[in-house]
Amino acid sequence: MEKLMYVLWKPGDMASEQFRDNFLQQVVASLQQAGASQLRFTVIDNAVTPAARLFIRHTQPSPDAIASFWLDSAIHRQALEQILRSCCSACHGYLVTESEALRNQQHMAPKGQRTHGMNQVVFLRRPSRLDFQTWIDLWHNSHTQIALETQSTFGYRQNVVTRTLTAGAMPIDAIVEENFPPEAMDSAHAFYKAIAADGKKDHELMKQHQTKMYQSVQRFLDFDQLDCLPMSEYNF
Repeated sequence: MEKLMYVLWKPGDMASEQFRDNFLQQVVASLQQAGASQLRFTVIDNAVTPAARLFIRHTQPSPDAIASFWLDSAIHRQALEQILRSCCSACHGYLVTESEALRNQQHMAPKGQRTHGMNQVVFLRRPSRLDFQTWIDLWHNSHTQIALETQSTFGYRQNVVTRTLTAGAMPIDAIVEENFPPEAMDSAHAFYKAIAADGKKDHELMKQHQTKMYQSVQRFLDFDQLDCLPMSEYNF
């Protein structure tokens, strides 16, 4: 089995909600009939409007959604790519290896229903100052634990790009998917896991977690090369 991820741009004259609904109501079934399994769809829609402060857009125009699924072999992807291209203005495909550092076991939504909170999708680009082995070691074997300790994530997937599948795909080295509770969309304290059980905000802890994350990230990423896109998530 191989995991494929497709970064999608909606037709320019289509509203985000219409694009989402069309994908969920029509495209998903077509992809499944063509062989896609474990399909996940993430999309920027009105539900993530409170997360406006979290958007970082390096790529222009910015993508609108991601469709990911598993196939027995990427060799058999042509029919699925045709389906995706029929509903989008652009479609960039990648073959990835998935590492699920934190499996979502707290907020499992029924199939086809929106997952609790938001899915923060981040496109990573390896800085030229780092070779691949150093970069992956810093990210997976050092930063991962720091991210889990300092953020309120309940799901964390790391998708390393092994090769591009479509001509002209934007250059990226990995796609991160992080599930956060809804409070994290507009609260730095909630995002950085700095709210006590009684609801009291811990300002000092928030600053500590924020600083620790910033210092860790800058070891293996350049902030001006990031795309960070809060999205709604649907699993099938």
